[in-house]
Amino acid sequence: MNAASASVLTTAPRDLAAWVALFQPEALPVLAETAATIEDWREHQDEVDAHTLGETISNDPLMTLKLFAHLARVSRHGHRSDLRSDVETVTGAIVMLGISPFFRAFGPQAVAEEWLAPHAGALEGFQAVLRRSNRAAAFAIHFAVHRMDHDAAVLYEAAMLYDFAELLMWLKAPALATEIRQRQTADPALRSLDIQRELLNVSLPELQHRLMMDWRLPDLLVHCTDDQRAKDLQVRNVILAIRVARHSALGWDNPALPDDIRDVAEMLQLGIEPARRLLMDIDAGA
Repeated sequence: MNAASASVLTTAPRDLAAWVALFQPEALPVLAETAATIEDWREHQDEVDAHTLGETISNDPLMTLKLFAHLARVSRHGHRSDLRSDVETVTGAIVMLGISPFFRAFGPQAVAEEWLAPHAGALEGFQAVLRRSNRAAAFAIHFAVHRMDHDAAVLYEAAMLYDFAELLMWLKAPALATEIRQRQTADPALRSLDIQRELLNVSLPELQHRLMMDWRLPDLLVHCTDDQRAKDLQVRNVILAIRVARHSALGWDNPALPDDIRDVAEMLQLGIEPARRLLMDIDAGA
C-alpha cells in the first residue's frame, strides 16, 4: 500500500475547516492516461504546444485543478510578474505559464488508479463520477456552442469540475464515499445533501466551493459551478448538462428526463423532439 492509500480516512473530520486542511492541490494524483501522456511529452517538449497539452489536461478534472491552483499560487507569490490569475481556460493557463515551466512545475505524477487499487469498490465509484463528469462536459459544450457562447471552453471545464469534491472523497475517504452511495441506492428519496452532512459533517458543495476559493480558481469557473446562481444562463447551461448526465447515466428511461429535456429545449429555443434528438446525438458522440 502506498503512502497515499495508508492515509485514507475512516471517520469524518469535525467540520469544513478540518476537511479543507486535508487537501493540497499539488498532492493530488491524476488519471493514469494523463500521467503517461505528460511523461511521453516531457521527452519531446519542442513538439508540444499549449492546445495539444490542454486537450489532455482538460479531460482530467484533477490535473485541471492542479494547473489552475499552481498558476494562481505562482502569480500570488510574485515568482512570475507576467502571470495573471484571471486566465479562465486550461489552454490559456498553459500559454500563460509556458511549456517548459509547465514541465518543470509538474514532474512525474501520482496516479489515481494506483492510489485507489487497495480499496475494494473505490476505483469503480471514482470512475463512475468521472464518466458522469465527462458526459456532462460534452453536453455543456454542445449547449454552449448552440447558444454561441464565447465562453464554451469554460463551461466545458465547469461541468467537468462540477463534482470534483466527490472525486476527492473517493480518493481520501473511500469507505465514507461507499456508505453515501449505498444509502442513496437503498433509498433514492433521501436528499444527498442530508446524507453528506450526516456522514461527513459537511456537504460536498460546501467543501467544493471553499476549495475553489482557497485555491483561487478562475472567477468565471467558480461562478459557473454555483447552483445559487441558477438564473444566470451560463450557470443554467452547466446545471442542465449535469442533470442530463446524472439522469441518463443508466439509460434514457429515467422519469426525471422529460423535465430535463423540456428545460434544455427552452434554454436552446428548440422543440421537445429536436432537443431530445440533440441529447441523444451528443451522448452517442461523447
